[in-house]
Amino acid sequence: MIERKIAVIGSGSWGTALVKLLGHNVDQIGWWVRSTKTKNYVEKHGRNPVYLQYAELDPNTLDISVDMTYIVKKYDILIFAIPSAFLHNSITEAGITHFENKIIISAIKGIVPEFNQIVANYFHNNYNVPYNDIGIIAGPCHAEEVAMQKLSFLTIAFLQEEKAQHIAELFSTWYMKMKTSVDIAGTEYAAMIKNIVAIANGICIGLGYGDNFQAVLIVNAMREIRRFLEDVFPQYRKVMDTEYVGDLLVTSYSKFSRNRTFGTFIGRGYSVKATMAEMNMVAEGYYAVKCLMEINKEHKVYLPIAEAVYNILYEGISPVIEMRLLSDKLN
Repeated sequence: MIERKIAVIGSGSWGTALVKLLGHNVDQIGWWVRSTKTKNYVEKHGRNPVYLQYAELDPNTLDISVDMTYIVKKYDILIFAIPSAFLHNSITEAGITHFENKIIISAIKGIVPEFNQIVANYFHNNYNVPYNDIGIIAGPCHAEEVAMQKLSFLTIAFLQEEKAQHIAELFSTWYMKMKTSVDIAGTEYAAMIKNIVAIANGICIGLGYGDNFQAVLIVNAMREIRRFLEDVFPQYRKVMDTEYVGDLLVTSYSKFSRNRTFGTFIGRGYSVKATMAEMNMVAEGYYAVKCLMEINKEHKVYLPIAEAVYNILYEGISPVIEMRLLSDKLN
């Protein structure tokens, strides 16, 4: 076991999967969960009663608390796995005002809607966390498959390669292959945009489009991600690497994808409100597309797929009409 003071903030699917993954290498894991019911059930049965119930957890390795302040004070490395739409409220409701001398790792893959900021910028701008102390978990990994111990690949991004390597060791196990990156902004924005693309793909599925069109959509989405990253965060990167395109592919095609499922409901004629009522989990892309459009007012990058999703979700344009218009812009 590697003794590190590391904690996971969030008890949804991804938070639960990360706790299980860390359990292979860490002797004690702090875990903030929202409800006392969840805390008591995990401590008694070694399973999350709401998410990934089949994932076996070792209560002897877990320091579970519903008090976020307790977890933040006690642990040095904090992995946030709260949906981005609830991140700011969760922290402010807990009364936390600083994260001094903490390493913050985002496993969120979304954007903080109150500020139109990716998570790294949110912690830096609002809590003065140095960018050197902020990391990103990226890559084509659905929580469901991680919990089932299916072979997966994750990327840990920090500005300092040495720090990324150190954190990667905590996650490495026989079913999880790790790689590192120094592109924290690029990996986080790519992860945010791929959720929007997955909604677009789901809309196409709901409308009855086939594999041929979906393939064209995803190729154009790759170009869209590359254009945005090259314009807004120009640096050397291989967009074809797994933390960029790999994440896009799995989120767009997988049956586990919340964003694809969200889009499928929309394509079948459900309203946004009805879709949210049907789903038990948050689709990050719904919030992300509005924020991306706000951010892109300054940069004016050509983002036809994101614009189409925004028009459907926020402007009330018919998915049939909008996807037909989008098809004329793809090649």
